[in-house]
Amino acid sequence: MAGKVGASKDGFSEPNVIPFIDILLVLLIIFMVTAPIPTVDIRVDLPPPNPVPIRLEGLNPTFIIISETGAGMVIAVDSEVVQLSQLGQVTLDHARNNNPALDFNDVYAEARIFVRADQSTAYGNVVNVMSQLQEEGFAKVGIFSELAQSEG
Repeated sequence: MAGKVGASKDGFSEPNVIPFIDILLVLLIIFMVTAPIPTVDIRVDLPPPNPVPIRLEGLNPTFIIISETGAGMVIAVDSEVVQLSQLGQVTLDHARNNNPALDFNDVYAEARIFVRADQSTAYGNVVNVMSQLQEEGFAKVGIFSELAQSEG
């Protein structure tokens, strides 16, 4: 019994966790500040909840096709192969030919540009093409997608 009485006089020692919590909070703040910030933003206009059919009367889309080959990335505007540096001018020419009813100033605002890429194309290449088109002034640049064909 004497052993039990002596143990109760000493009390329980609990570790002081406040400095540990302070260090964790400082590390959290450091990681939040040094975390990389996304550098590429793609604006995505989602369709309304109840889709309304889009009327493309008189507006023929221009297709940008991106594919990967052994030699690198190949970009084609309506099946005409172009370099990334020439993409804006060639796309403008094709958009004007596809939409003769649009005025020259309206082509940038109203012409539909669809980017199409296969699954082997790197995401960065698709983003580069889309941002190049948006920097040229095309307002309606979208991604063209198809449902995957089921095998078997």
